[in-house]
Amino acid sequence: MFAPRVFIGYDGREPKGYEVTLRSLLAHTDPAGVRVQPLLAAHLRGQGLYWRPEVFRQGIRYDVISDAPMSTEFALTRFLVPALCDFEGWAVFCDCDFLWRADVAALFALADPAKAVQVVQHNYAPVDVMKMDSQPQAAYPRKNWSSLILWNCAHPAHQELDIEDINTVPGIKLHAFWWLADCLIGALPEQWNWLEGISPTTGPAVEPKAVHFTRGTPDMPGYENVPYADEWRSYLTPRAA
Repeated sequence: MFAPRVFIGYDGREPKGYEVTLRSLLAHTDPAGVRVQPLLAAHLRGQGLYWRPEVFRQGIRYDVISDAPMSTEFALTRFLVPALCDFEGWAVFCDCDFLWRADVAALFALADPAKAVQVVQHNYAPVDVMKMDSQPQAAYPRKNWSSLILWNCAHPAHQELDIEDINTVPGIKLHAFWWLADCLIGALPEQWNWLEGISPTTGPAVEPKAVHFTRGTPDMPGYENVPYADEWRSYLTPRAA
């Protein structure tokens, strides 16, 4: 039996974000029961799994195929997770701007074998044109659904998404889970991908299990005092603080 795996997106511009995501997750989770690893674009390129061409325009990373900005290095590598798991078992992917406040085992406990993926199905259309450290705020269908994904890696529907597709299909289609029928995209409670500044602050989603600082992490100007900022900073090592 394979241990569940957690993949955290890694971006060289956000080492503090990755550190907090990793440390907060492990603070609430038995490390013997899960395998956690960064999703490194350079490593995947070296393995021959990822070869999408990218360019920089005025300091912003662009995906050539989509002719669209990419706010992170892992914007599209997340869709390699089933292949990285040899299409076996279950895995979680999350962005590197998360603060975990609950055991990821409780998220895996929600796994529905009838679904190919399970996500928080946000109804979100951004109004800001920029986010994070001066990165463009892209608008697309199912925005933020793919920022946390519970993957059923063995689901046969993922056989329709091969590595060639991940390297050639426009990113907007990948983020919309274009290869999946709607009935194969399961819903998760909003607490598992609570969007700072966007998700409800009253009602059943008021106590997040995972806070997503999608607008900007608390080390970025303008976001130092957002909700859960102090908790986020508590996971930084003194050297990184």
